[in-house]
Amino acid sequence: MLALRLPEEVENRLDKLAKRTGRTKSFYAREAIMEHLEDLEDIFLAEQELEEIKRGVPTYSLDEVEKELGLDS
Repeated sequence: MLALRLPEEVENRLDKLAKRTGRTKSFYAREAIMEHLEDLEDIFLAEQELEEIKRGVPTYSLDEVEKELGLDS
């Protein structure tokens, strides 16, 4: 279960959309989350990786990984 507080303008827009289409506000909130969740995950995980790089955690190139795994041709 998830409860959200939305700005009044967003709440009003969502309410109008739901009434005009016969769907629930929850339907549209769920659709928006599902549509954008992967992008948000990518952004936040990339930011975490960047912080690790800045702290000096070693990185490896694709060539290095392939060679280590015996996948280089």
